[in-house]
Amino acid sequence: MTRGLSGGNKPEVVICTYRIKKGHDAAFLKQLARHWPTLKRQGLVTGKASTVYRGVDESKNSFFVEIFTWKARGAQNAHKDPAVMQVWEGMGVHMEKRLGRPEMEFPHVEAVRMRFAKA
Repeated sequence: MTRGLSGGNKPEVVICTYRIKKGHDAAFLKQLARHWPTLKRQGLVTGKASTVYRGVDESKNSFFVEIFTWKARGAQNAHKDPAVMQVWEGMGVHMEKRLGRPEMEFPHVEAVRMRFAKA
């Protein structure tokens, strides 16, 4: 797991990318549907539900992106939680390394305040 920008002292947005094996989309989505509710039930994430996107990469295979916000220390605590680990294991069987990238990536990010130029 990537250490967050805040070191776990405040809520952190995470962008999870999951690279899915060919033919596994439906089974993966069934598992993913359990992910955020489990994190929420275990008190690890904020109240705003995750947002999920689907894409197709250069290999013509699917990937999914899930964005949500961990509570302070939520990411660290998730790795010790049996209910979360069970969901992650169920998701993991549907993923693969691809295009030189790992099965999944979890960069933690923070919002940047922008002053956009006038058009």
